[in-house]
Amino acid sequence: MSESDRRRTGLDRRDFLTGAAAAVTAAAAGGALAQPAAVDPIPIIDSHIHLFDGTRPVFGKGYLGSRAYAARYNRSLPSMYAPLARAAGIVGAIVVQSSFWVDENLWYLEQCRASPIMVGVCGTLDPAAADFGRYVEHFHNDPLFRAIRVWHFYESDGGTVRLVPGQVASLKLLAQADLALDTANPSVDLMQANVLLAEAIPGLRIVMDHLPAFDPTPADRPAYDSLVKRMAACPNIFVKLTEAYHPRANGVIVRDYAFLRDRLQFLYEAFGEDRVMFGSDYPNSYGVATISQEVSLARRFMATRTRAAAEKFLWKNSARVYKWIKRLPQQP
Repeated sequence: MSESDRRRTGLDRRDFLTGAAAAVTAAAAGGALAQPAAVDPIPIIDSHIHLFDGTRPVFGKGYLGSRAYAARYNRSLPSMYAPLARAAGIVGAIVVQSSFWVDENLWYLEQCRASPIMVGVCGTLDPAAADFGRYVEHFHNDPLFRAIRVWHFYESDGGTVRLVPGQVASLKLLAQADLALDTANPSVDLMQANVLLAEAIPGLRIVMDHLPAFDPTPADRPAYDSLVKRMAACPNIFVKLTEAYHPRANGVIVRDYAFLRDRLQFLYEAFGEDRVMFGSDYPNSYGVATISQEVSLARRFMATRTRAAAEKFLWKNSARVYKWIKRLPQQP
């Protein structure tokens, strides 16, 4: 990063090294307090981070991370993420799209090719677009392009959710290309749509992002529990246990481990050890939890389970879903 880049982002060397040092300290402290030796050495693939560059004209003016992050920085680049991630035991990451512009796929791929800590791209393509199939055919030939993320492949009317037939046809092409589909953000309608899509395209690997962040009201709880069970009954639906730390409706971030453990446990037991993944959601998590805190929570949650189960959660399941490529010797 040039000196002018540092001035534009507000990220100077002192800030950056201080953050990295804090991450090392926190990771070490968390490991000493909570994690057994059987879990600590397991390498981690972060299945969910965001990259962007607010200094670029047009394309850079969209998503800039959490409000706290955007207030201080206007870039999220692999060079900024890597030292914080490595300090926490993360050896690889997958970028998930944070823009609707199809041209952003080229920027994601460019950034990832230059940074071997990045093992995959979950890009942006519109299944409603007439040229969707052409773009799938083009991008799936790049070994770093592993998935796309979409929001609306369904319609909702008075609580009745229906898939959009044309988009289902498009997403069948995604399955044929052996690419995965991320969906966000969690809602009752989206969960219903995921079940319908999983049944319509059983060969499509569908990922529900950020499900621990969904806070059902007491009135919604029965419907939520039922939908979790319905999604869990679909073997091609996977869940990222991301955003366990998150602001609730009242703005409070719950940090009580017992509360977080119970929420994670509910989803872990529903989907099983083969269909859950770790992700930090960096830098959207900035101001809520550090990367080291996210890792410490994950390791603590997995500490009572077998090493095989911990490996699945921390990296193997992401390899199964995204079929990412190993680019560094330390990557599993």
